[in-house]
Amino acid sequence: MIWHNISSLWLLLLIPLVAGLLWWYRHRQEKRLDRVFDRRLLSRLRVGFWARGIRLKVILILTAFSFFIVGLAGPRIGTEVRDVERRGLDLLVVLDLSRSMNAEDIRPTRLEKAKFEIQRLIEHSRGDRIGLLVFTGEAFVQSPVTQDYSALRMFLDIAETRQLPGSTTNFRAAFEKAKETYDRLEPRPEAARVMLMISDGENHGPSYNSALDELTSDGVHVFTLGIGTGGGGRIPVYDPEANHRIGYHRNAEGREVVTRLEPEALQDIARRGNGNYFEINSGTAGIDPFLSRLDELQRGEYAAEEYADYKNRYQLLLLIGLGLFIAGLLIPEAMRTGSDVIPGSPDQ
Repeated sequence: MIWHNISSLWLLLLIPLVAGLLWWYRHRQEKRLDRVFDRRLLSRLRVGFWARGIRLKVILILTAFSFFIVGLAGPRIGTEVRDVERRGLDLLVVLDLSRSMNAEDIRPTRLEKAKFEIQRLIEHSRGDRIGLLVFTGEAFVQSPVTQDYSALRMFLDIAETRQLPGSTTNFRAAFEKAKETYDRLEPRPEAARVMLMISDGENHGPSYNSALDELTSDGVHVFTLGIGTGGGGRIPVYDPEANHRIGYHRNAEGREVVTRLEPEALQDIARRGNGNYFEINSGTAGIDPFLSRLDELQRGEYAAEEYADYKNRYQLLLLIGLGLFIAGLLIPEAMRTGSDVIPGSPDQ
């Protein structure tokens, strides 16, 4: 037996306490009556008085409250066996960590906003296996595809633009590494394979067409999420030791670089990848449209098992307690018999 709220059982200590107080009060009242009335006279005045009935009433009501308290504690006795079916899809989030993701046209920065929305994606997931791949000129598996969302959040939290060599963006490298990741992943029947690329759209690498085709030929749905604005923003430069901004990135001519969202490549990737293109162009925009689309995709069964659980029995205890309480209320405190007639009364 286990208890849902075992601390409620402490209330049972009130039962003997209340019983003791009632006995003390009753004993005190009897002593007062003995001082005022003769015992034989008192018995004649209390016609039909049924002391045992009063004691029985108190016992039943206190016992009823005992059952109520035990029922409140939620006893679970025995087991009930249920079939539990776990379903999910395989999702790989591909995050751009190029220097332009530090731009502040999306508050607080493009990268921080992207990480915040990925956190929301993790919270939305139920049974999905999720992995994190980061890329610039190269691609790296930050977190393997897993259901350990706590570990995934940790790997996401430490992702930053300085962790990979190079500052350019290479979509081809991301697609090739994504295919390697899916090839090593144990397949789940009927579960959709989904890739979400989050980037500002700037691509300085070679053509990605063949790498994307190989990925989609394996049945992977490729969605893209563009983050940034058409007006763009400057790219902050930080002191690597003090971690505070010391200026903005400049080109070879010494002019400050303004990076803008370039959606064309991302739109093309989504179209060819049997997915959709979404966009975050303000601090208030979010990933909700992608979450809605994700819910429409097929989730395969990856585990079906029998789940044994203790069955709650509080209903029976409450029913017994209610019955005892009603019975206690119905017991009379006096019983009229033929010997209860006072001599000289009209009933004699």
